Amino acid sequence: MDLFLQTLVNGILIGGILICLTIGFQLTFGVLHVIDFAVGGWAMLGGYTAYWLVTLVGIDPFISIFLVFALFLLIGRGMGPLIYRVRTSRYARPDLMALAFTFGIFLFMQGGALWLWSYNSRSVESVLSGQFLSLGPVTIPLMRLSAFLMAMLFSLGLFILLYRSRFGMAVRALAQDRDHAGLMGVDVKRVSAWVYGIYTGLTAAAGVLIATIYSVNPSVGVRYTLFAFFVAVLAGLGSVGGVLVAGLALGLLEAYVATYIGARYSLLIVFGTLYLALLVAPKGVLGRGI
Repeated sequence: MDLFLQTLVNGILIGGILICLTIGFQLTFGVLHVIDFAVGGWAMLGGYTAYWLVTLVGIDPFISIFLVFALFLLIGRGMGPLIYRVRTSRYARPDLMALAFTFGIFLFMQGGALWLWSYNSRSVESVLSGQFLSLGPVTIPLMRLSAFLMAMLFSLGLFILLYRSRFGMAVRALAQDRDHAGLMGVDVKRVSAWVYGIYTGLTAAAGVLIATIYSVNPSVGVRYTLFAFFVAVLAGLGSVGGVLVAGLALGLLEAYVATYIGARYSLLIVFGTLYLALLVAPKGVLGRGI
């Protein structure tokens, strides 16, 4: 029973971080209609940036995460118009062109990471490393608990932005109908570019949190991309609210599979579960996806 409770807590803590990893990805799909293959790459670069900041400057990752968010927000904002141009081009199948374009970005990121940091894993140390909180039979690493709380803070900030600001109203209008939003005075290109910036900032911040718990190397981007796709599809493509349920579900599923069956089977069982879930609910767990 103690092991079951410990696994439950671990799954919830990891699920919260996966929510932060995927929520921007969902928002970008809802507004730009782009399936961004580079999602894992943004998370990987966020982890490496935190590694550099703690190694070269000595800034703790739970402080540097705000710098990483701001840096990648600006990078994504700069790339936003290019993504928008590719997705709205008049050539044949702009959706596939955008898919190929983001896949190329991901390969560029992975190759650059190999060149800069080699294949070796890098640990991102924090003052919280090695500290634990005991609650009865459950032991909670303070690093995981802090990462979970930070992920919830970023996710809550996004929901407040979406539902308590004029910018958020414009974003939701774009997600519902781009043409009508444009006719109502929304600057579609500008808002779309900022949405892409928010997505890259959130994803890089999630990458910092994941790197503090595990480590970061050039191959982790593929794994993060697979997890983001799992959460996005299970939530229902474009459904930001569904990410809350799907992210926790993935965290719990992976934790229990790793504990009771074996970590080597986690991806097999995760995607088998996704296949079965889609047979029952093809529009996601809340039935609000595309």
